[in-house]
Amino acid sequence: MIITIDTAAAVVVRLETVIDAPLSRVWDLHTDVPAWPSWQTDITTASADGPLAEGSVFHWSTFGLDIDSTVYTIEPGRRILWGGPAHGITGIHEWTFTERDGRTYVQTAESWDGEPVHADRDGMRAALEASLTAWLAHLKQTAENGAR
Repeated sequence: MIITIDTAAAVVVRLETVIDAPLSRVWDLHTDVPAWPSWQTDITTASADGPLAEGSVFHWSTFGLDIDSTVYTIEPGRRILWGGPAHGITGIHEWTFTERDGRTYVQTAESWDGEPVHADRDGMRAALEASLTAWLAHLKQTAENGAR
């Protein structure tokens, strides 16, 4: 059972942001996988067979890559951990959410390992950091605007 990111992976990136919106709005936006393409400009398609739950799988495409992610752990309104293999990379992605004074603190951590990552650690780290930075910025902008 996978309970956290792989801290021994070739690449690990951790980022955070503060969103001036209630946690419920941020969580609902973040976990509505089919709606991702409406606010995530880097994601072209996304689908889920139902609500996210431990063991459920969702499908999405970004930068021309088709990805199938499995939800490993979900604590509604607080934490979600998903991941899986994609194109030779094993990725594990954790999101945590905390509300204080009507603002939502979002922390994300993602690990990547596998041959493509070992072949270009610096390039892969830069790509992952750029992707997560953009994801957080889109999430923040969309949640603070109150609409998709």
